[in-house]
Amino acid sequence: MRARYLGGASLFTLALVAPATAHAEAVEYIDIERIQVVGEHAERAKIPGAATRLNDEDLEVFKYQDILRTLRLVPGVNIQEEDGFGLRPNIGLRGSGVDRSAKITLMEDGVLIAPAPYAAPAAYYFPTAARMQAVEVRKGSAAVKFGPRSVGGAINLVSRSIPDEFSGFADARIGEDNLFSTHGSIGASGENVGGMVEFFSSSSDGFKALPGGENTGFEIEDYLGKFRIKTDEDAEIQQSLTIKLSKTDNDSDETYLGLTDSDFEADAYQRYAASALDHMDTNHEQIQLTHQIKIGDVEIVTTAYKNSFERDWFKFNDLRATTASCNNTSGAFVLANEDICATELAWLKGEEDSPEGAIRIRHNARAYEAKGIQSLVAFPFTTGSAEHDLEFSVRYHEDSEDRLQNDETFTMTSGELVFSTETALGSAGNRLVEAEAWAFFAQDTITLGKWTIVPGIRFESIHLNRTDWAATDPNRAGTATIRPETKVDAVVPGVGVSYALNDNLTLTGGVFKGFNPPGAGNADTREEKSLNIEAGAIYDKNGFYIEGIAFFSDYSNIHGDCTAASGQPGDCEIGDQFNGGKARIFGLEAMAGYTVMLDGGWNLPVNANYTFTDAEFRTSFDDEFWGGVVRGDAFPYLSRHQFTVSAGLQNEVFSATFQVNYVSAARTEAGSGNIPEASRVDGRIVADLAAHYRLTENLELFASVDNLFDETYSVARRPMGLRPGKPRTIIGGAKFTF
Repeated sequence: MRARYLGGASLFTLALVAPATAHAEAVEYIDIERIQVVGEHAERAKIPGAATRLNDEDLEVFKYQDILRTLRLVPGVNIQEEDGFGLRPNIGLRGSGVDRSAKITLMEDGVLIAPAPYAAPAAYYFPTAARMQAVEVRKGSAAVKFGPRSVGGAINLVSRSIPDEFSGFADARIGEDNLFSTHGSIGASGENVGGMVEFFSSSSDGFKALPGGENTGFEIEDYLGKFRIKTDEDAEIQQSLTIKLSKTDNDSDETYLGLTDSDFEADAYQRYAASALDHMDTNHEQIQLTHQIKIGDVEIVTTAYKNSFERDWFKFNDLRATTASCNNTSGAFVLANEDICATELAWLKGEEDSPEGAIRIRHNARAYEAKGIQSLVAFPFTTGSAEHDLEFSVRYHEDSEDRLQNDETFTMTSGELVFSTETALGSAGNRLVEAEAWAFFAQDTITLGKWTIVPGIRFESIHLNRTDWAATDPNRAGTATIRPETKVDAVVPGVGVSYALNDNLTLTGGVFKGFNPPGAGNADTREEKSLNIEAGAIYDKNGFYIEGIAFFSDYSNIHGDCTAASGQPGDCEIGDQFNGGKARIFGLEAMAGYTVMLDGGWNLPVNANYTFTDAEFRTSFDDEFWGGVVRGDAFPYLSRHQFTVSAGLQNEVFSATFQVNYVSAARTEAGSGNIPEASRVDGRIVADLAAHYRLTENLELFASVDNLFDETYSVARRPMGLRPGKPRTIIGGAKFTF
């Protein structure tokens, strides 16, 4: 057993690490290192701008199943919690916007992983965070190499590698609300073949309470398998071929229906009776084939992939009846106006019987497919005293989103939903959105003395098409309405620079173009574009690490995307996109860490990160998505201050870590000055605690407490009403390694 210091690109968290036989070092990093966002073996000081990698040791400290809690460890990441479990995360980078993580490039093992990254980027699927062995985040300089969405940056989740010798683990944990999780992996490698399989399962009854006592939790089952063949180590031409197969089933009893302010104050964890039937059923399958060949110094990594995702979110949509005083069927309007909509609110809560069929619940049923092939060629060479690492890449990609949705209506009777009617399939959405895209980039990492200069250019050619069929044509046999094709050709240049002042201090920065393509069928929507600048310094000496990066993003056009998750402001049509005109964002990201060596073999690791973000519109306008915006108005759902600090105590057999996260208040609508109570999400301070104890060389016990002081806090007012963060949750378990 050993304590490991993770410097540079990781969060340098000290953690207990099992013996090398239990955590065998994987040998496939040569295959995938170049297509990762940061890379396990990268030298942090030579990556221009902001880049962070959380390795397996970092992730093991708290063993979070919620990716949003994990990303608190990374500066510059904006998050909006939703269900308390991180099932469908809302993530932004540097103020890019958080709604369904649609404005960042999401990848798993260097491959686009959003259900339809071009046609419908809203990430209703997100990889199971608990089975990942690394999480990588890169802002600014990600624009050239990773696309198509580069105004903020890229996040890459790294799945478990094939070990170089027989090894594995089994992990089980239990917690409050009947949480039960199991996780295991086994794998091995021979001279020419290797493979591994992994299983993760988790379920919970949920922490919210329905009047009828129904569950409000989730069930997840996730399977992963990899198999690799490779040439002999002494072969003149080194090659390997790896196939990756994964399948994820995720069922959750989650809703978009929140609470009024008064009900949130009385009991933040209650749910209204009208959401009792809300349930999401999803299935995701992935197949990925990666070939790597190295001929002399030239390396080529080629990956073919296909992702399929199906979902049916049966959830409260709106009311089909209303009183004269309320005169609005929107659930968001009812919750925000409980004085004039008291009768409608009573229907939602089950306190009064409703008219026949007054509660409408929608089958938000969609099928997604994404497939493609990408190849990267790396060619290192020298010119004089300059060393070059030149990379070329091409990707062909297709994806689609297919909606075939219908509604059911219910009558609230004695506090229960009683079925009334069902509409025809396709009556609530009958359309297909398709995308076809070519992407190319060239990037050269030039090392010249103390300088590292990384110029690059990316080109995206995108075709988007949307076809709508009549609400009465579920078989799509009739005449279709085809919107004009959206065509975008975008050039995305950038350059990053690092300069080593000495062995410990490096100056770093860069200038990059940010780009987000418009959606399909939005004739008036322009591409989202920005000029992104970052500059800062990295200091690393004798175990003390500090990094500070200032950033500035000047948008010539910013997008607003109408989604159900955003609450359909102004009753916009889901899928529509709106130009927000000019905007600017600036801020500061900082992180630091140091480990104090104590007597008796004890260590005290201390880590902190801070993000300041200031974002405002630079154009006055009025539309149905943003509402009335005045130049100088601040962005909605963006906290100015985020701060996370952790301190631990550990020796060779025991470790304990205490972590505190602070997020300042955010407004839910664009505006200036003091935030009105009705459009405010309060700031909060949430503390977590984790401890590990190694009983034997192969057996470890662990426990954690999320939200240690049981802080009650709101996370959002969208789509409909206030929603709570997770209350105090105690979890304990054991892990056996071999």
